[in-house]
Amino acid sequence: MLASPTDTQPANIQKIVILGATGPTGRHIVRQAAARGYDVTAFVRTPEKATDLAGAEIVVGDARDENALRQAVKGRDAVISALGTPASPFREVTLLSTATQALVNAMKAERVARLVAITGIGAGDSKGHGGFLFDNMIFPLLLRKVYADKNRQESVIKESALDWTIVRPSILNNKPGGKTVRALTSLESFRGGSITREDVATFVLDQVASDRWVRQTPLITW
Repeated sequence: MLASPTDTQPANIQKIVILGATGPTGRHIVRQAAARGYDVTAFVRTPEKATDLAGAEIVVGDARDENALRQAVKGRDAVISALGTPASPFREVTLLSTATQALVNAMKAERVARLVAITGIGAGDSKGHGGFLFDNMIFPLLLRKVYADKNRQESVIKESALDWTIVRPSILNNKPGGKTVRALTSLESFRGGSITREDVATFVLDQVASDRWVRQTPLITW
């Protein structure tokens, strides 16, 4: 199934909050969102990392702090979560699910309905579709605990009453974007695949103004 074409930004989606804005994918999202004319709030933990996020209002806070998130999302129309966490072979990971629960609570309290969240290939029913190296070495040795938390994160989102979309990119790279993106929900014949962070940002922003993938979990790849 091919990704839907870019939608025109409707008047009711003007102000967006981006979590994970200083990450490698989040930076692309901030840049593209500002270029599209959105009123962008970048919610960051370390302001020193956000000095080059042109076109965004910087709000500093911990993504696990529900009160800080309420202040960030108040009066906004949509939220993009590009939260990530490093590989953790030995230590349990809870950041993603904890922060997402706080975010869901904050959005409900402030009556903000639209959430687009990035997880990754290997989450949910996309497990086992990353290709031989990813599925048999990288995932079990380095990412097993991270993806256990991504699964918890997805459950929190799915159990919410929000208008959510969970985007699962295939293997990420930093090459220039601009290629045609495929959005898949049937993975029977799919293994491997890659996509640029720039193209992930484009797809994610397209969903903010679209209901094409509401309450679905598209895997995106080239």
